[in-house]
Amino acid sequence: MAEQNSATALGRRLRPAIVTIDGPAASGKSTVGFALAAALDYVYFDTGVMYRAVTRAALDRSVPIDDEAAVTALAAAVVIDLLPPLAGADDGRQATVLVDGVDVTWAVRAPEVDRTVSVVAAYPGVRRILAAQQRRIADRYGSGTGERPGIVMVGRDIGTVVAPHAAAKVYMDATPEERALRRHRELLGRGKRVPYGDVLRDIVRRDEIDSQRATAPLRPADGALIVDTTALTPEAVVAYVLDALAVRVRDE
Repeated sequence: MAEQNSATALGRRLRPAIVTIDGPAASGKSTVGFALAAALDYVYFDTGVMYRAVTRAALDRSVPIDDEAAVTALAAAVVIDLLPPLAGADDGRQATVLVDGVDVTWAVRAPEVDRTVSVVAAYPGVRRILAAQQRRIADRYGSGTGERPGIVMVGRDIGTVVAPHAAAKVYMDATPEERALRRHRELLGRGKRVPYGDVLRDIVRRDEIDSQRATAPLRPADGALIVDTTALTPEAVVAYVLDALAVRVRDE
């Protein structure tokens, strides 16, 4: 309880009250971000689900993923909502994702979305549309006018593009093999039997697309705390980040 109170007090001292966590697929961003938000009493926002939601909508509506204009128009047209886990949704979800009112929380985590979301996320128009929405959310919570005293935002360009003014920025990474193993276990847990080799190839391909795209390539933000999570538990990473935040606040 004392540790929780200490973390909550720390969260109220960060200004603007924004913590960003960037990194490649399956580096542990979502798990750590969710736990960190709970410790700080911040709202948790996995911005990557917005790109996944657009990708899911394109696949479901037979919009060709390689048609940049059509996918960008779709991104502007669909209504994406992020809500707390719905009552009775005891399936491990950290939030509920809706596209035009339809629950796609787990559908956006399907292997076909994993394989194509980086293509969608590389489109400048899509990034511009979704980044504007993300920035408004960041600034509302960061100013202390949101439903919670702050926000933890997880993604790939949050510290570099969406909220470079955040009080704290974190970049998480792990080896491709470890990240593929994590994603493979996640898929098995949801009853999806996908060969580990296929998952690893998808991870490597996505890394290449994310790091080489012309618009907002994946990279650590200036001044970011860089954490290699390969051999660390999520609890250890959260403790490490909280300690670093405490030092940063104390030294200001």
